[in-house]
Amino acid sequence: MPYFVYIIECANKALYTGITTDLKRRFGEHKKGKGCRYTAYNPAVKLRYSEKHRTRSAAAKREAEIKGWPRAKKLSLIHCFYPAPGLELRQVRQNAGRFQE
Repeated sequence: MPYFVYIIECANKALYTGITTDLKRRFGEHKKGKGCRYTAYNPAVKLRYSEKHRTRSAAAKREAEIKGWPRAKKLSLIHCFYPAPGLELRQVRQNAGRFQE
């Protein structure tokens, strides 16, 4: 069974990182304020990023890595894979190196 590491944007603009086996279900829980204590007070508004892992262990390690990053580095990861409209491919490639430290 695959596991997913995800980043959601909350109502207060914070970025929340977690892991799940079902992105749709988990996002729905966060959106309703039932996913965890944090999103109970700051509901999810948008799934910003996800990546697939073969094992729970690999997903948990990646989740911990991303949770340790500052907000700017998380945004760089998001924008590298989901560039804003009008962003040139050259800029996306430059962003790719920012989160691979």
